[in-house]
Amino acid sequence: MTPRLAFPGWRAVGLPFALGAVMALGQAPLGWWWASLPALALVLRKLSLAPRTAAIWMGWFAGAGYFGTALNWIVSPFMVDAAHEGWMAPFALVLMAFGLALFWAVACGFASQSRAPLLALVTALALAELARGYVLTGFPWALIGHIWIDQPPAQAAALIGPSGLTVLTLGIAALAATFRPGLIAAAIAILAALWGFGLWQLAQPDPAATQLTLRLVQPDAPQDAKWQPDHAQLFFDRLMSATAAPGKVDLVIWPETALPYLVVDNPDLPAMIAAAGHGAPVAVGLQRVEGNRDWNSLQVFAPDSSTLASYDKHHLVPFGEYIPLGDAAYDWLGISAFAAQQGHAYSAGPGPALLDLGRLGKVLPLICYEAVFPQDLRGTARPDWLLQVTNDAWFGTLTGPFQHAAQARLRAVEQGLPLVRVANTGVTQVVDARGRVTASLPFGSEGYLDAALPGALPATPYARFGEIPVLVLLAALALATLLKSRRTPA
Repeated sequence: MTPRLAFPGWRAVGLPFALGAVMALGQAPLGWWWASLPALALVLRKLSLAPRTAAIWMGWFAGAGYFGTALNWIVSPFMVDAAHEGWMAPFALVLMAFGLALFWAVACGFASQSRAPLLALVTALALAELARGYVLTGFPWALIGHIWIDQPPAQAAALIGPSGLTVLTLGIAALAATFRPGLIAAAIAILAALWGFGLWQLAQPDPAATQLTLRLVQPDAPQDAKWQPDHAQLFFDRLMSATAAPGKVDLVIWPETALPYLVVDNPDLPAMIAAAGHGAPVAVGLQRVEGNRDWNSLQVFAPDSSTLASYDKHHLVPFGEYIPLGDAAYDWLGISAFAAQQGHAYSAGPGPALLDLGRLGKVLPLICYEAVFPQDLRGTARPDWLLQVTNDAWFGTLTGPFQHAAQARLRAVEQGLPLVRVANTGVTQVVDARGRVTASLPFGSEGYLDAALPGALPATPYARFGEIPVLVLLAALALATLLKSRRTPA
């Protein structure tokens, strides 16, 4: 290793790693922003005072501590079949943590060359977090700004989105990191202003209700049994029983891939499901098959069993739902083991789609982790409400499902739209246009919920302009840092 990249020693990176882990406590389900924000300030101070080489390593390890703690649920998919795949769990966690932390390491490398290192760190880390949502199909999970999701400052997302929250969080922490009383007071004042704005927003009158009642069905199918033939009938009976339960509703909703059978092999299923709905359409998460291709889909069956609307998931999970370049390997080399076109992975749908459900309004469907991508909500005309169907049994029971649900609630704030979330094992809930939960089912339980659909707000600034205001701000910050003469590399 060249001297320019020499490892500064475990003592130098140990404290940033630990502080990164404390930062992660601000993420759901704990939401300890009061621990996360001081830890971030201390990380920024350490990085701003370190020479360039040390700053890169320290930033990398701070990120690894942060992502390793926040994304601890990543081991859960490997424990579904622990006897065969459990050995991969620790490797997945370490690779994920240190892989995502590379964004921070690169940002620290650039920032350490500036004579205004704290300003440069705010700019570079904010850009790195924004890039995380797009590079290699993106993974904007556990953004720094997500520590506010359950607090009043989250209402600022209606103006500036999640990236704007991240910039503000970094800016507040950087002011505190100076250890100067005047600037610390400024940080407190900005945080107080954010808090006040959020409380003001939450105190505004609610939009008019829709007068629609939805039935959310949570079958509670454990992932290790979900696809076993001897359990399929049990889970199907749960879904049908909940659908046919007494009560007048306007739409019944099943979670992602809830239907354990293929319609192509059982053409009587739509009629059976429609009959159970007693006149209400039924939105069903299922696997759709045509020839050698499979899709992770949502189909809405009308009372006469016809397909009222259909949507194919387009933002697939790399290595979980498809293998990157799998189709290319088949086209170029004839290797079919990873090719979606040969039925060995899901195929991607054409993109975001607005489903017109008549008197139920226009709904934007989001299947599973599509809800963590704010950009996926800007590819259509404005919907009347958002619908996320998901199977969070993959994410364990400690942190993953709750982080996933929190990020979905932020989409409601950003867009000013109600969100209906239906999950196999939970979190199943109805969220109003300001991100407040209006109804929910207990996590990890079987049941159904009849709930009113809240009304929508007018399009928010973020819904209209997206990331443009934040990009302008980041460009201005980047220009300010570039105008400073660079430090001599360490």
